[in-house]
Amino acid sequence: MAKNTTNPLQGTAYENEGAIRSPWKMAWRKLRRHKLAIIGMWVLIVLHLFAIFADFFAPYSELTTDRRRTYHAPTRVHIISPEGKLTRPFVYGYNRVDSLRNRYEPDKSKVYPIRFFTRGDEYNVLGLVKGNIRLFGVDAPGKIYLFGADMYGRDIFSRLAYGGRRSLFIGIIGIAVSLSIGMVYGGVSGYFGGWVDNLMMRIAEIVISIPSFYLLLALSAVLPLGLRSDIRFLMIVFILAFIGWAGLARVIRGMVLSISKMEYVAGAEAIGCSQPRIIIRHILPNTTSYVIVNATLSIPGFILSESGLSLIGVGIQHPVASWGNMLSEALKISSLSRYPWLLVPGFMIFITVLSFNFFGDGIRDALDPRAQI
Repeated sequence: MAKNTTNPLQGTAYENEGAIRSPWKMAWRKLRRHKLAIIGMWVLIVLHLFAIFADFFAPYSELTTDRRRTYHAPTRVHIISPEGKLTRPFVYGYNRVDSLRNRYEPDKSKVYPIRFFTRGDEYNVLGLVKGNIRLFGVDAPGKIYLFGADMYGRDIFSRLAYGGRRSLFIGIIGIAVSLSIGMVYGGVSGYFGGWVDNLMMRIAEIVISIPSFYLLLALSAVLPLGLRSDIRFLMIVFILAFIGWAGLARVIRGMVLSISKMEYVAGAEAIGCSQPRIIIRHILPNTTSYVIVNATLSIPGFILSESGLSLIGVGIQHPVASWGNMLSEALKISSLSRYPWLLVPGFMIFITVLSFNFFGDGIRDALDPRAQI
């Protein structure tokens, strides 16, 4: 008689390898169904790539000025030749017809084709290799200002790319420091409880009571005057991150107090797991949903803080670009009414904050074990 080799699990869910999913795969499956979160994720990816490879995407360096083109309006790109035929993209030359109001008129006798992968201002790749290839540009003396120029004739599009390196990544650095300290501190406080919890929470309350605004003013006076503005602000962000962890630590402590009473924590203690392992591997991962939501809200907060600090002279200052100090030029109503393109950095901040919020909501829902797959 032939031996029956039928798998006893055949026809069950275990037969299908795809039926057994890791928590991250299930989270990704739920995240993909959140359309706004996916849109926000891709917008953030594009913005970060735009900032990382600013030297390639920007037609000019962030310090390139042209005083003859102060407050130049956005350059119109044409694909129809004067004869009415479809042609490669080009721009006209512009003449300044009113120096008082900074009005420019196109000179249709001067045509400058837009060239791709052209040579432009020299830059360093990662500070090691020199390059000068840029995505697009026009031959001199022509200029292409996709988003217009500022009061010094600097290309706003190029400065948005370079400024994104500081405005976007300063928030990531700051939140990485504050989250790391807050999670570990709150986890230890909530797990041990008792006098350890009381002592650690009193220290956290003292840190929360420190007025950050006056601390910033004091730090700006202590830091060396010759320090580069972006390095100065980065140091301030680190110091603020070391202070901003306290609020998160209190919330994490409350969550850990509840999680530490769960059966799986008692089981980990019973089999001899060390206390650091229990905190890091079994308790803190269950706070991931809240931590990610907190991070997506805090990163825009750092971006907005940079904008405000640049206005009072503590943050990044000209000529180094950031979205905050670029937006400061739009404070005057007279300038804004004449040159509305100065608000473009504000739209970049708005889009970034909105994308972080959409993405954070999607991540929160995806990591929620009670949500439907």
